[in-house]
Amino acid sequence: MIKDTQLLKKFEDTIMKKEGRLSFSYSMRIFESLWNEGIKLGILPPKKPLEGIEVDIKIAQVLNSCLKKSSQG
Repeated sequence: MIKDTQLLKKFEDTIMKKEGRLSFSYSMRIFESLWNEGIKLGILPPKKPLEGIEVDIKIAQVLNSCLKKSSQG
């Protein structure tokens, strides 16, 4: 869990300025490495991939409605 989001944002901004946007292939290599790490730790793939999907959908609906409202104002 990320506790200091401001520090993470600053880190991301610094990396973006220094290295620019990541290419798709590099992003995929990062994703695959993280996925493989999750497999080694035994947490991926999820045993019940759709468990909790209703909550995720409701959160997405709320966030999307907030986005629409904030872009109108």
